[in-house]
Amino acid sequence: MTTKPEFTLFYDGRCPICRREVAWLSSRNKLNRLGLQDIHAEDFSPELYGKSVEDLMAEIHGVDGNGRLINGMPVFYAAYSAVGLGWLMAPTRWPLLKPLFDKLYAWFARHRLGLGAWLGTKTCQDERCSIRSDH
Repeated sequence: MTTKPEFTLFYDGRCPICRREVAWLSSRNKLNRLGLQDIHAEDFSPELYGKSVEDLMAEIHGVDGNGRLINGMPVFYAAYSAVGLGWLMAPTRWPLLKPLFDKLYAWFARHRLGLGAWLGTKTCQDERCSIRSDH
């Protein structure tokens, strides 16, 4: 019997850094409270959430157990909380630190593929995994 996850993380399966974090989260997902959805999977339809792949590439998104779509830093808190590690992301919600984490994440989201290449991991080579830069 499968149960609905309390949170589903939409991730960029073509991003080497993202794949590593998803693998790490998966290894801690003992109670299967976290669902994982590669936004590039053939059976995934971002239109069901009112988004395009380009929207999802620009910023991380996820869906809570009630079907509510969330984006940005709150996604990390929800994903980590689902695997019992919300305390690691708690500082990202503290009023004095939240603006800093939001800005750092926005920068990371725009540059994650280049950072992955710089760190020596292979990124995809076509425009389907490019990141829109209008954010």
